[in-house]
Amino acid sequence: MPISLKQTLPVFLRYPTLLALAAGGITTLAYAPFNVWIMALAGPAVLFVLWLERPHLCVRTGFMYGLGLMGSGVSWLHVSIAQFGDLGWLFPLVVTFVFVVLMALYYACLGWLAGRFRTTRSQSLILLYPALWVLLEWLRGWFLTGFPWLQIGYSQIDSQLAGYGPLLGVLGISWMVLVTTGLLLSLTTPTRYRIGYLSAAVLIWVAGWMGTRIDWSQPIGAPIRVALVQGNIPQAEKWLPEQLLPSLVLYAKKTKENLDRDLIVWPETAVSAFQFQVDDAFIRPLENTVKRHQTHLVFGVVQMDQERKHYFNAMVALGNEERDHYYKRHLVPFTEYLPLKGILWPLVDLFTIPMSDFSTKEEAKPIMRVGDYLAGLSICYEDAFGSEMIEALPEAAFLINASNDAWFGKSLAPYQHLQIARMRALETGRYLLRSTNTGISAIIGPGGDILVASPLLEVDVLKGEILPLEGVTPYAKYGNLSVLALILLTIIAGFPCRYSMLGDHCGRSRE
Repeated sequence: MPISLKQTLPVFLRYPTLLALAAGGITTLAYAPFNVWIMALAGPAVLFVLWLERPHLCVRTGFMYGLGLMGSGVSWLHVSIAQFGDLGWLFPLVVTFVFVVLMALYYACLGWLAGRFRTTRSQSLILLYPALWVLLEWLRGWFLTGFPWLQIGYSQIDSQLAGYGPLLGVLGISWMVLVTTGLLLSLTTPTRYRIGYLSAAVLIWVAGWMGTRIDWSQPIGAPIRVALVQGNIPQAEKWLPEQLLPSLVLYAKKTKENLDRDLIVWPETAVSAFQFQVDDAFIRPLENTVKRHQTHLVFGVVQMDQERKHYFNAMVALGNEERDHYYKRHLVPFTEYLPLKGILWPLVDLFTIPMSDFSTKEEAKPIMRVGDYLAGLSICYEDAFGSEMIEALPEAAFLINASNDAWFGKSLAPYQHLQIARMRALETGRYLLRSTNTGISAIIGPGGDILVASPLLEVDVLKGEILPLEGVTPYAKYGNLSVLALILLTIIAGFPCRYSMLGDHCGRSRE
């Protein structure tokens, strides 16, 4: 005789809020550096059960789940805030807690929506909850500039579900994770469809595995020998005037030792000064050296419009006939620009944030010429936005992400950020060169696999080869449109249900 969900968790269901908090916490184990990807099914499964068995607590349990997930998964934020100045230990913790609470409200919203729909148990588990979850992940990825960190799909970069990345992107993988969770939970429902649910779950994973065997791109040239220079300059020292010369000497030395490479990449703002300040004395001589050895150098620097007094987070390519540039388009609130500047400007003085008022330039596409090829560029946090990075395709033959994760110290963030970068390579079917200040730098293959990576918080030069590629994955062509359309069709066509927004508390079929 089948056992109901309520019978399997009789004790734990007496403490739903604590159970939801713990479920959010264990979901963090699915992400890097833990990589226990099955926890991405286990955590949401607990929350789904709570929503079914305690429908009057959907908002509360959703919020507590979000509190557990974000509280553990982005706990590194307090390290970043502490880097801004001598603020003690309490203030960074308070700001981090407020941010975690705000992020948890997305899951409270999700719980509210889950509680307002009334349909059968299996329809809720398989259709409703996964669809709503992914829609909220999509919203979180762009609303108020977006925070797409810890979307469920990232946790599956090493599982069979990664095969859906080039098709539907990270949101599509999230959807497959959550649908699988619903199918497995539906096996406890007393219905004749249990074999069908199990078969559907197996089919999702088999199809994902088959997707990992598809080559979405093809080589268009000879291998490119690359070197990524990781300077490991501590964030607390990076912008000190006395640190500028040692930093330049370090990067120049490592570059001259690797002039046999076809391409050398430095991290974001590796040159910790305005470009015009060091152009004649440092950059032009280095450019001459690079050209003489027929190689190319891409480096990060701050550029200033001296007439308007605007400055930009930029990447510069040397070695071409003419220099090429890329300017960061997606700035980070409160660190690279200040919303409501007239009101909140005193915060800059409080945080002592260096270079905290960047501007953006309108770029048709995030691409830059590097030798014979166009490269898709992103700076730091920009690689978290897959729908923006695919704008570089089909022109880009490979991708470059320059970052500075020194803000996060030895925390979860550098590992999670690397996992995000791997997803971008998978979605686009391109090699990705990730050059960071303190790590983790990596050469990532078009399937999202790490070919070689640097240690964290060490000076290193990462060497390897990549292939310039062509071809467009379905995700690069259609972006999130495909998965959003499928989810909306699921909600519209798959719900012979009643909606209780106006208080119609219809019953749920027990099938």
